[in-house]
Amino acid sequence: MAMTTSLRITPRALPLAAVAIAVLAAMLPLSGAAQTNGSTPKTPEQPAPGSAATAVSLNLEQAYRAALEQDAVIRAATAGAAARRERLPQARAQLLPNVSATASRFRNDLATTQPGFGGVPLHSEQMYNSGNRALTIRQPLYRPLNFADYQQAKAQVEDANATLDKELQNVAVRVSGAYLEGLLAQDQLALVLAQKEAYTTQLDAARRRFAAGAGVRTDIDEAQARVDMTIAQELEARQNLGYTKRQLQVLVNTPIASLATVDPDKLRAAQPAPGQLQEWTERAEQASPELRSLRAQQEVARQEIEKARAGHKPTVDAIAQWSVSDSDNVTRVDTKYNSKSIGVQVNIPIFAGGYVSSQVRQALAEQERIDNAFEATRRDLALRVEKEYRGITEGALRIRALEQAVRSAETMVQSNRRSYEAGSRTLVDILNAEQERVSAMRDLANARYVYMMSRIRLRALAGQADDQAVRELNGWLKL
Repeated sequence: MAMTTSLRITPRALPLAAVAIAVLAAMLPLSGAAQTNGSTPKTPEQPAPGSAATAVSLNLEQAYRAALEQDAVIRAATAGAAARRERLPQARAQLLPNVSATASRFRNDLATTQPGFGGVPLHSEQMYNSGNRALTIRQPLYRPLNFADYQQAKAQVEDANATLDKELQNVAVRVSGAYLEGLLAQDQLALVLAQKEAYTTQLDAARRRFAAGAGVRTDIDEAQARVDMTIAQELEARQNLGYTKRQLQVLVNTPIASLATVDPDKLRAAQPAPGQLQEWTERAEQASPELRSLRAQQEVARQEIEKARAGHKPTVDAIAQWSVSDSDNVTRVDTKYNSKSIGVQVNIPIFAGGYVSSQVRQALAEQERIDNAFEATRRDLALRVEKEYRGITEGALRIRALEQAVRSAETMVQSNRRSYEAGSRTLVDILNAEQERVSAMRDLANARYVYMMSRIRLRALAGQADDQAVRELNGWLKL
């Protein structure tokens, strides 16, 4: 089944600047403004003289490495993972000995009234100091709640690591997408300018023919309408180029001067078969950060059930205490005590009003939710893997077909020009043929970028969108 995919930009995606220049060379003789070195026409997005020191030229790999350091999303994810990892030592601490020391010191004023001889009350007042010092060591021996919490903390750390890995995979996808969108906008502007130049040349030729009495007014009006349309398209293309560069600038946190363009020859030579679909699906199910995160959440849910059930179970602690007190009792003023004790403390829950049972039911429902979320994600992952896999396999075929379509469209333009000179075709036929060629070139450029994005997305789904994957795409650029 055929499948087409497009980038976020509408399919007005245009080919490389070099291809656009080839259009000019194949048309009627153009003015000296046509570029012959294959470079991209200068646009307002080129750095101004005063800002050239701050704007930089980047290839894809450089943009990716800059994003790893500068992208606020990945930095936030890294900090979030570091915070969540602290959950493990906190849970472990609940299983280790707890040592506490207390000390107190008071100044007491004791006023006493008691019956005397003959019923006359006797009053006395005494000032004295009292104090207490204690050292207590408590070692949990059996605490099912704390042990389940420790196991849960390990699963939560795994979830944090998987979530961070997912964000790292997304960085490669986001940077590649922003970079290719920038190239798409850059190529679109180049082709619009080339198309504008071609239509202007046709307009001038139509005016000369009309002035010489060999042409008609309709040819002038038709060519003028095409020129006016390309002017509007140029304004839109310049605006889109500035926006796409701004998107990439947000990721790398630096102004963008220019981007390395795609080399069609390198791309054509580097289209190996990606392997079997089933292999990629199995690889994704094993290594996908998204599924790893959900597996960890399943374990978290299971341990939450154990924590809830622990509310029905007793706890056992070993306790050792040494306390020293003096005058801590009004009947034993000026008396000191030195007490040492060691023993076991058992706490047995009896009835909590149904609170624990409710917690167990809640935890069971949460586990069912996570299990179903995992299954839904697993199925959706298989579908996304198939989509990107077909984007690669069918995309390679589509690129070759569109390359042939461009060649055929160029031949059609030449044929219409010769027929126009012979009087069997009109200027409108030439303009329409030219438009067909531009459409074919747009489709070809879009197919190339979709193919490249499918490569990086497929690797991201399988947990492989790393330096090597970005380096592979970067190797298809003109460095």
